[in-house]
Amino acid sequence: MQAPRTTPGVAEAIDLLKHSLSTKRRSGAKALRKLQDPTAGPALLEALQEELPDARTWETQYHMIMALGTCSYFPAEPFLRELAGRRFDATMIYVAIGDALVRLAAPEDGRWKTLMDLVGRGNEHLAYGACQAMAMLRLVPPRAMIEQLVEFANRFPLDESRGLNQRLWIAAAAPGWLEHSPAIRPFLDACATSKNPEVKLAAEAALQGKYRNWNPL
Repeated sequence: MQAPRTTPGVAEAIDLLKHSLSTKRRSGAKALRKLQDPTAGPALLEALQEELPDARTWETQYHMIMALGTCSYFPAEPFLRELAGRRFDATMIYVAIGDALVRLAAPEDGRWKTLMDLVGRGNEHLAYGACQAMAMLRLVPPRAMIEQLVEFANRFPLDESRGLNQRLWIAAAAPGWLEHSPAIRPFLDACATSKNPEVKLAAEAALQGKYRNWNPL
């Protein structure tokens, strides 16, 4: 059997995951996020497991988790699901976990189940990450779920500018939702008046049926 073909640059990025400096390991993880090669998955998962005991390197851990998701390394899903229940002082780690778990969930029903589970856990950072992945993947949920997501987002201040604005990724995901639920247009109309510039831009684009290109941290 022929070995899987590796994308150019993957081997070099994997080597960085073993560097003694966390900044270099982070660079390797960031590179693998962009390369999106599943063959990097085993090395990423091993690097993450070694990195986790050091709370000081949370940024590196964040990018390793995000890379596991973008590389579609499905064997990492059980470990990341277990991580979602751990306590982290650096809450951005939960954002990465939420994002990666949606990307690694089984298509269709499994993905929707994962998304709504993360949104319903009461951890706003997990929810933010899950909705971020939904928007980046341009997913169109079933009508009932769209309405649940709008209801969830409406619980949060329209003009929130500090921390995470839960409305952002719902609005960013919504260009493909307009024909699926009457609940989405009033939500977007409200978001288009937000003083948060990202929420406003996302809503204005969605009302025109256009997806914007986003570059999450």
